[in-house]
Amino acid sequence: MSFNALYTDLSSYYDLMCADIDYQTQSQGAIRLQQFFGNGGIQHLDLACGTGPHIEHFLAAGFQCTGLDLNQPMLDLAQQRCPQARFLQQNICDFQLEQAVDFITCFLYSLHYAGDTSGLTSCIRQVLAALKPGGVFCFNAVDKDLIDNNAKVRHSTRQITKDEQHDFIFESGWFYSGHGDKQSLNLSIAKTSQGVTQQWQDQHPMVAVNFAQLRALLEPAFEVIMLEHDYEKIVPWDQTSGNALFVCIKR
Repeated sequence: MSFNALYTDLSSYYDLMCADIDYQTQSQGAIRLQQFFGNGGIQHLDLACGTGPHIEHFLAAGFQCTGLDLNQPMLDLAQQRCPQARFLQQNICDFQLEQAVDFITCFLYSLHYAGDTSGLTSCIRQVLAALKPGGVFCFNAVDKDLIDNNAKVRHSTRQITKDEQHDFIFESGWFYSGHGDKQSLNLSIAKTSQGVTQQWQDQHPMVAVNFAQLRALLEPAFEVIMLEHDYEKIVPWDQTSGNALFVCIKR
């Protein structure tokens, strides 16, 4: 099963999959970075927006938001959640906007969905074209050379409907072979209802890049600031962590 099919089939469970994510803190942290480094504008684009949980907080803060995702079922849910926002079904590698924006975000390491170096380069080019002068591109990323293939993130949650109870276990982890520009995000989902368990397993193809390579792609067009992966503080990257926040200001 491809990663698009999995995400489409399980779009109604997406928010359960991400139930442990503090969307409000992440959104407020990104807004703070825009206020500190940006041009003061309120036109916002969220790449790989999913069901729109980040956009919900940007709207509450007064931004005018557009969300972009490849999967239409996700966008349908996002539109229900955020009727004030505009949503587009496009690929992050070749998207186009009718009007430039002030602030572009890409949360949850979704920039890696660019797939390979060529796709990542194209995505950065499209981001540059979509930003106004002084606009900010904010995203998080992982360094391929610092990935622990044995590390896993696991959480469980319960969904209670009118007729039955569903228990979910979600597990994910990065895998990098040690060479090349491709890695994977391995995902495992187990759903138990009335004693019967269904399972899904998938490998999401992702671009593998280290931070030096990523900076080299960005710096011709952006001033690049690397921060610790902490949405509650503005702290310079310690040069050892395997993940980081990037704040990229259009030159």
